[in-house]
Amino acid sequence: MTKIKRSEKLAIKGGVKTLALKGPHYIWPPITKAAEQAVLKQLRASISIYNRSGIFEKFESAFAKYHKRKFALLTSSGTSAIHSMFVAAGFRDGDEVICPAYTFFATVTPLLFTGAKPILCDCDANGNIDPKEIEKKITSKTKGVVITHMWGIPCQMDKIVEICKKHKLLLLEDCSHAHGARYNGKAVGSFGDMAAWSLQGPKNVSGGEGGILATDNEEFYYRALLLGHYNKRCKQEIPSTHPLYRYATTGMGLKYRAHPLAITLAFETFKKLDTYLSTRDKFAKRIITAFENIQGLIPPQITDNIQPSWYSLVFQYKSKTFQGLPIEKFFEALQGEGLLEADRPGSTSPLNLLPLFQNPNELFPAYKNNIFSYSPGEFPRAEKFYQNAIKFPVWAEQKNARTVASYIRGIKKVINNYQQLL
Repeated sequence: MTKIKRSEKLAIKGGVKTLALKGPHYIWPPITKAAEQAVLKQLRASISIYNRSGIFEKFESAFAKYHKRKFALLTSSGTSAIHSMFVAAGFRDGDEVICPAYTFFATVTPLLFTGAKPILCDCDANGNIDPKEIEKKITSKTKGVVITHMWGIPCQMDKIVEICKKHKLLLLEDCSHAHGARYNGKAVGSFGDMAAWSLQGPKNVSGGEGGILATDNEEFYYRALLLGHYNKRCKQEIPSTHPLYRYATTGMGLKYRAHPLAITLAFETFKKLDTYLSTRDKFAKRIITAFENIQGLIPPQITDNIQPSWYSLVFQYKSKTFQGLPIEKFFEALQGEGLLEADRPGSTSPLNLLPLFQNPNELFPAYKNNIFSYSPGEFPRAEKFYQNAIKFPVWAEQKNARTVASYIRGIKKVINNYQQLL
């Protein structure tokens, strides 16, 4: 038997780790001196803002301008921004709304509070909703289409926009993975009637928590205000002559206001968004190029008209290339090499695999009589994408170049020596 060099032996087989650096290897958002100073300044100024002023006004104005939208509205989370979209759209009992089967569940769960029925659609090769499937699901009850630009890869927007115009359907974008991503040079979030972004955790624009909605439709904007921004802000922005103004004091009774400190931090990352995206793009291309001849790791399909935001880089694992090696063993070897940021997405899964979408009426009695119920196996492409996904972060700062190089070496080491796992 040929003796394996220790440098070639996989770490989980007793070899030396590729990356011995303690984690986390990916920290976001960057807490710069400027960010610290901005947060401290806001802390001393105010920790609650009841109207459209201060950091809220600055962020919303800049965000709306970036996306060439008339209105932007900050919220407490991406989920509350999505809920605001659905309420503003007027979705209700009896309506059908076409949604992606593969997405983070919060893209669709707020719809359950409106009484509308989510009609799930299978995905394309990138995990995004498939336009061909959308057309198949349209009925006389269909009122809108919800899309998610998964992992920062824009959906097939030309086809989706055409379908929605043809059938006179509302188009709502969940851009939580895709801050700054572009399709045909146009920013995602500017195609639909409304769009929502998360400002949480590792999102490209992050304040730790928060969300934002954007639209050109003032009626949608007023209704979104009334859902979660009662009293001062509603009185400030809804014209006193408007029929909805009489509800300004109470709104719909919910409070979806963002936290000024979170938005201050998010604004600091937003100011540098295009710079960060440029670095992410460079690193993503470097990683993809390193494995372009490896048939067992398939990168996203990026065409010339797509500019991803690279929220994450998701490869599709093909076990046949590795003699049937289960993805679990391959992933364990990556982790063993010290690639702690390698991940297999869990909660971001096909919705038909989740109990809430199999039996919603226990938590939502309004959905009695099996208004909808999904089962495993209904969306084979989404399920296959999910089962074979291996996710890596895409670093946004040049100082992380060595870490990127280490991850490439570690992945290559596992690929070149996978037979040790058989």
